[in-house]
Amino acid sequence: MSATSRQQEERHLMAKFMDVHSGFHGVTPEQLADAHEADLKIEGEEGVHFERAWLDPESGKVFCLSTGPSKEAVMRVHERAGHPTTEVYELTTEV
Repeated sequence: MSATSRQQEERHLMAKFMDVHSGFHGVTPEQLADAHEADLKIEGEEGVHFERAWLDPESGKVFCLSTGPSKEAVMRVHERAGHPTTEVYELTTEV
């Protein structure tokens, strides 16, 4: 099995998480991309992978979809990247 296939299989077996950040009023798409890139640079150290991030600049909310070993691992990456959150939800049911 190739390294890429192994990584894809591991991600499939990992839990999915959605987290919510507040206080991102007026953030531009470029600033969101920079914040997401900060997560991507260190995500592997915690066994996390951030799939996507969405922004609602009017409400100041950012939503991130990730896979990883635990909610705490997701929180550690965000903390280290400079945008901590305590609002992380494990997504156990998908339709």
